Amino acid sequence: MQQSASEDLKNQMQARLSKVQSLLESGTFRQVRQLLNALKPVEIARIIASSPPHSRKVLWDLVDKEVTGEVVEELPSDIREQFLRGMDAEAVAELTEGLEADDVVDILQHLPETIMQEVLAAMSEQDRHRVESILPYGKDTAGGLANTDTITVRPRFTLDVVLRYLRRHTDLPPSTDSLIVVNRKDDFLGLLPLSKLLTSDPNTTVREVMESDINAIPADMHDTDVAKLFEQHDWISAPVVDDQGKLIGRITIDDVVDVIREGADHSLMSLAGLDEEEDTFAPVFRTIPRRAIWLGINLLTAILASAVINVFQGTIDKVVALAVLMTVVASMGGVAGSQTLTVVIRGMATGHLGPTNMRWLLSREVRVGLVNGCLWAGIMGLVAAYWFGDPLLAVLLAVALVINLLVAALAGALLPNILKSLKIDPALAGGVTLTTVTDVVGYLVFLGLATYFYA
Repeated sequence: MQQSASEDLKNQMQARLSKVQSLLESGTFRQVRQLLNALKPVEIARIIASSPPHSRKVLWDLVDKEVTGEVVEELPSDIREQFLRGMDAEAVAELTEGLEADDVVDILQHLPETIMQEVLAAMSEQDRHRVESILPYGKDTAGGLANTDTITVRPRFTLDVVLRYLRRHTDLPPSTDSLIVVNRKDDFLGLLPLSKLLTSDPNTTVREVMESDINAIPADMHDTDVAKLFEQHDWISAPVVDDQGKLIGRITIDDVVDVIREGADHSLMSLAGLDEEEDTFAPVFRTIPRRAIWLGINLLTAILASAVINVFQGTIDKVVALAVLMTVVASMGGVAGSQTLTVVIRGMATGHLGPTNMRWLLSREVRVGLVNGCLWAGIMGLVAAYWFGDPLLAVLLAVALVINLLVAALAGALLPNILKSLKIDPALAGGVTLTTVTDVVGYLVFLGLATYFYA
């Protein structure tokens, strides 16, 4: 049922996109405007992002000004930046009206410093104060995720007073499951869940029923760590404080979902050495440099492996079967290493793997590599002996396979930590580095043994 509903949504989006593109090609812009502005902002953003570059500007100009702010915050970073850089400060300030402070900050961080200051100056005093309170924090920190749209209460008030105060609001901020308790200096003291507010004696004070054992999220905490906390505690929202314990705002589950989605995009794109913000419809001149870098790095590693093979060219000329079998050794090592690498990177990303249990995991991977190496070395040795009728060659192949699978296990387990210590993203560089190690070691061991015994 869920899969069917998901497919239906995809089909609907494809149908809308197809209709929009058809109307654009026919020049019926009025119908395009009507179709676009009948959709939700997130749907408009998806249509713009799913369109080729030459159509995006036209679509953007057809969006009603009242919803451009909501649309731009839903756009991928690359496309958002393109639109924002073509706008003046007053237009950006007008676009951000009505948006939550954290979304405004996301927009401002894509602008040059001079334009950012002009946008802030064009804002109302209240909006500017809200934005400036979280602007110093990076977009990948809890402070950058925080939203200043919160409801705070003092501990000395009774629940009846709090209820009367809430009734003065036309509505509550989205994802409000608790009120934040602070003192006069805005120091965070605890949370008052709405469930307790509604079910407790109205004459009870906030101090008597509030949850004071709650630890607020530090503003400098990385967003991936924030996402882990939300996952572990099933939070809907959580308060954020600065280094002095003063309340900055709160993070809501919708922002955390965005962090999780971006993390998944990063993992997927990193497998190919690409940025998670890679635009599907980016122009050729922007796509080429991003891909060329990793193609160049991969070429260098391939040259290194080829250089190792070249050293043993004389042996390969004598025993032609080596050219057939050496790729088996390298390939098996690459696959085995990738399995370990994936497990380790996932463990690091989820927080399950650290210095205390890394030694145990390393020991397990070595044992797994040894057992698998012996198993497949025996099988491939028999195959090689039957295929080429050379028992010595079969033994050398088996030994090389065992050694390379052990090296692959060690490399897969250790490389992520080494790369991380060098401030290199393991998900981005781990695969290329591991392939280099397993190829070089595989060729070196197999061809080196063959040179020793056949020379």
